[in-house]
Amino acid sequence: MMSTVQIRIDDALKTRIDSLYNSLGLDTTTAVRMFFMASLERNGIPFEVRHIPDYSLKTAVRDSRDRTNLHGPYETAQAAVAAMLED
Repeated sequence: MMSTVQIRIDDALKTRIDSLYNSLGLDTTTAVRMFFMASLERNGIPFEVRHIPDYSLKTAVRDSRDRTNLHGPYETAQAAVAAMLED
């Protein structure tokens, strides 16, 4: 027995995703099945789901004005560079 899964997506997204999967030798239906199988194998979403931090200049300026997410002050430029390289 087979079930049908229907989703609604933007036409432009459908065109782009079909093109991507075709370039990999897949059709979209096969790719979705692969996603479902990988989800079962990993007992969850098969990739990390998280918010991507915003490391933009706008964020850096806001942080400096709000005095958040700052480190230091440092006695020397070398000490600041050494702190950046610790991670």
